[in-house]
Amino acid sequence: MANLDEPLSKVLGDKTANALRKGLDLHTVGDLLHHYPRRYAHRGELTQLSGLQDGEHVTVMAEVVKVQGRSLTRSPGYVLEITVTDGTGQLKLSFFGRKGSYRPEKELSPGTRGLFAGKISTYRPRSGKEVRQLTHPQYKVVAEKGAEEAAQEWADEIIPIYPSTKALPIETIGTSVGTVLDQLTLPADPMPGALLGRRRLTGLREAYEGIHRPRTWDELGKARARLKWDEAFVVQVALAQRRLAAAALPATPRPPAFGGLQAEFDARLPFELTEGQRQVGDEIAADLARGHPMHRLLQGDVGAGKTVVALRAMLQVVDNGGQAALLAPTEVLAQQHYRSITGMLGDLAEAGRIGGAENATRVALLTGSQGAKARKEALLDAASGTAGIVVGTHALLQESVQFADLGLVVVDEQHRFGVEQRDALREKTGGGRPHVLVMTATPIPRTVAMTVFGDLETSVLGQLPAGRSEIRTHVVPPEKPAFLARTWERIKEEAAQGRQVYIVCPRIGEKEGDEGDAMDTGDADDSGRRSPLGIMEVLPKLEELLAGLRIGVLHGKLHPDEKDAVMRRFTARELDVLLATTVIEVGVDVPNATVMVIMDADRFGVSQLHQLRGRVGRGSLHGLCLLVTDAEPGSKARERLDAVASTTDGFKLSRLDLEQRREGDVLGAAQAGRTSSLRLLTLHRDEDVIRDAREEATALVESDPDLADHPGLATVLASLLDEDRADFLEKT
Repeated sequence: MANLDEPLSKVLGDKTANALRKGLDLHTVGDLLHHYPRRYAHRGELTQLSGLQDGEHVTVMAEVVKVQGRSLTRSPGYVLEITVTDGTGQLKLSFFGRKGSYRPEKELSPGTRGLFAGKISTYRPRSGKEVRQLTHPQYKVVAEKGAEEAAQEWADEIIPIYPSTKALPIETIGTSVGTVLDQLTLPADPMPGALLGRRRLTGLREAYEGIHRPRTWDELGKARARLKWDEAFVVQVALAQRRLAAAALPATPRPPAFGGLQAEFDARLPFELTEGQRQVGDEIAADLARGHPMHRLLQGDVGAGKTVVALRAMLQVVDNGGQAALLAPTEVLAQQHYRSITGMLGDLAEAGRIGGAENATRVALLTGSQGAKARKEALLDAASGTAGIVVGTHALLQESVQFADLGLVVVDEQHRFGVEQRDALREKTGGGRPHVLVMTATPIPRTVAMTVFGDLETSVLGQLPAGRSEIRTHVVPPEKPAFLARTWERIKEEAAQGRQVYIVCPRIGEKEGDEGDAMDTGDADDSGRRSPLGIMEVLPKLEELLAGLRIGVLHGKLHPDEKDAVMRRFTARELDVLLATTVIEVGVDVPNATVMVIMDADRFGVSQLHQLRGRVGRGSLHGLCLLVTDAEPGSKARERLDAVASTTDGFKLSRLDLEQRREGDVLGAAQAGRTSSLRLLTLHRDEDVIRDAREEATALVESDPDLADHPGLATVLASLLDEDRADFLEKT
């Protein structure tokens, strides 16, 4: 007998076990049983030979009437041709290889009846008459007695198809799984019996049999449902334990203050907060008032007004004597946030300065490229508590940065930061932990996964503020060159009306290096695909196509002062066109910009495209986004671009992104597309399973926090949460 922890070598022998280890990294019986089939083949209903169609997958029962082998004339080799009939027509079975190497030659003699399954193809020999054939079909010899019943049973059989490698035949995996199942012994089911009854879930032994050796499609469905549940439930138990532990951690309560800085800011706002902004603000305010750390995700589409919501939360903390840190992924965005916050606060951000309001605070900016004097002043303001709000990039994470009383960490576009980086900032508080607010406009797969799996409390801003305009998006494809010519004309028309345009390229294209890439020459790479366009390559062409327009250049290798100067000129309408890399992806706010042209748009992800598009339509003027691409119709890249063009709903696009990239490992640091602890469960199809599992897991953990009454479940959880994943959960 074999248990789940048994080494495969003890059950299958060294040769097969080594093949499975080298080919698929499978070591134990449990590893092999959790290597689920990726799909299932069905031979299908029996088909009469007279009704066969080219390209059709069929199963036929017929009698062998002729067996003939011949050498191939155009290449070395041999083909065994077997002609079969069912009385309604004939079909040729072709087996290619070496002479004498075929089992069919020995088993399918004239007069033998058999079942044959495969894909129909046709060819025309020299005689000129089309011949239908099956190449290397699956087959089974059947006896005369009970042939019809045997035929139907064989045709109905469900055949598992396993993920494999070139050096590891699928048959080896299937045979190994069968051997393991025949010897498998399992401990008591780790799932509580009452839970299995409530959810009408099958037993674990039946689930393993049903996923690997299903006799019916219904049996397979029940097996998948049970194993999906196990994946969802174990993850939810881990997250429920974490939420319970987080609720026990201390954090300084920061309740709303009447008559404070936040109230003064609200009174001065030149616009009405949307109902969504007020509702989300109340949720965050309630979290900040509690004695344990807030960990909330603020999702809002591009332009939904997340910054105002975050600023009000920061002011609530400042009113309570604390400080807030806003972590931005780029210097351009950090500077934009700094200007935006100081602009909205006015004299409320001028504490201790001439003209500052009586109850004002100070806002500090800290970036890696600051001059020594500015950096020293920002560090002092943060450490002394003079600055209630500190805006910065990764520079905030350095050991030299200290806070007097860090109460709130706001992370903008959180997918740009690793776990270690976010953790480093959170540790800069003295006692307890700071509250954490994460903001994102288009959740990437991991963010969506954490949201639905329950790792974050979620607030959604689904309503755009008044004054935001429609953005129309169109693909500029290679098969319609006139569209590209029209693009340049449209840019000139916008500029003639005093409006401004962004043109974005995937890279810089400089000789001395390109943000990690080699110089772009526009030549084809090894795959035959042209290298992505660089702005330094495009610039000379634009100067010809857009002669007379004022063009500015912005990219990551410019000195921060140059970047800031270019952005200030563009904001002041001293430039008509801003040619840039993705440094303008988030945070840049120029209401007069109406057109976004994205070159080589297929090189960007869904999230990036949506973020870039959000740079236009930020005022009363309608926005236009043009996705220029060489991707051909029908390609996955074009499908992605067409999807982006079809909707401006960031939440719908995040679902598309999730479907394409998967959710990554929700219990580890692997990003989407890499190894995941989830094998059957998918976020975009199984939200109902995840929701139900969260409900059950929360109730179980509340009654049995350490799983003392559920030792089997505790063992499964321990095997899932290895040291790295446990550390990841602790830090996130």
